[in-house]
Amino acid sequence: MRVLVVDDTLAMRTTLRTMLDGLGYKDVIDAVNGNDAWSKLASSEVAVGLILSDQNMPECTGIEFLKKVRADAKFAKLPFLMVTSEGDRGFLLEALKSGASDIAIKPITVDVLKEKIARAMAKAAQ
Repeated sequence: MRVLVVDDTLAMRTTLRTMLDGLGYKDVIDAVNGNDAWSKLASSEVAVGLILSDQNMPECTGIEFLKKVRADAKFAKLPFLMVTSEGDRGFLLEALKSGASDIAIKPITVDVLKEKIARAMAKAAQ
């Protein structure tokens, strides 16, 4: 399954890619913000099966990207995990209301990532 990792920080994209690799997800593409992610999602020859996205990014935030994804019928049920340092209750509620499958607060461990991915996948299957 192809995973799209969206974060403006190279170190975080690399960390998530390494964690995903350890969990068996070998086909990972990344993007630096929501606009870049939307372009890659829409043009990917291989279907993306999971998105991990940060919130605080220039040009297009995670919430803005999430809303674009949910507005497109082709991606409406795609598992979308917010992986962010944003712990504000208002943001968390907005992310869930906007269609996030789940939220993981940074810093994140492999075990937490595995659990959150499982929840996001289960929710998308409903």
